[in-house]
Amino acid sequence: MSDTAVDSTYHVVVNHEEQYSIWEAHRRPPEGWRTAGFTGTRQQCLDRIAEVWTDLRPLGVRGGQPSASMEPR
Repeated sequence: MSDTAVDSTYHVVVNHEEQYSIWEAHRRPPEGWRTAGFTGTRQQCLDRIAEVWTDLRPLGVRGGQPSASMEPR
């Protein structure tokens, strides 16, 4: 890992299936992802995800709203 990656600031991001990831804060989240309200170092963001993402199953599998890919055609 480069020194730049260690010193970078990240956002915790989440998608419509309530799956979490991190994204560099200076970049716009990719299509389908939004910031989840937490910013910090890479490790702080990973620690935050470990706290809040306790059920790794996608929302559609957990019985929430089905994702577009799971809806019948």
